[in-house]
Amino acid sequence: MDLVTFRTWLGYNRWANARVLAAARSLSDAAFTAPRPGLSFASLAGSLTHVMTTERTWRLRCLGLASEPPAAAGFPSAPALAAAWAAEDRALDAFAAGVTAGALAAKVGYRTSAGVPHQTPLWQIWLHVVNHGTQFRSEAAVALTALGASPGDLDFIAYVRQGGAG
Repeated sequence: MDLVTFRTWLGYNRWANARVLAAARSLSDAAFTAPRPGLSFASLAGSLTHVMTTERTWRLRCLGLASEPPAAAGFPSAPALAAAWAAEDRALDAFAAGVTAGALAAKVGYRTSAGVPHQTPLWQIWLHVVNHGTQFRSEAAVALTALGASPGDLDFIAYVRQGGAG
């Protein structure tokens, strides 16, 4: 993976996250936190918190820093999650700005949440993060659509057509 592709994928990931968060912001706090069928993490709050904390965990691993497990309760409202996610986005921007072509190919050493040591090339980690987010955003999009708050098209090509790709 080259730097343009890396930055394009991170841009797409942010764009798709923002679309889902914007749709979630139209819900009441009760609807945002209520259990919903078909979600891996019970509620929209839980599922979207999982996406954000996964991005945080991998960013910290790539920096060689330990990551504390995320709070299980999630966030009480979409605006609260959006505020926390904005801070994480700024941290990810700072990290990504320092990534070089050589760093993309370099292996990152880390421990899984079970404590098992692994090494994975940086580009594979971030491809995983984007793909992982796609799964949970898709679940959230189905739940949002059922609540009358569809985030719309989340396809990569929609991002490209809107001028998002470099």
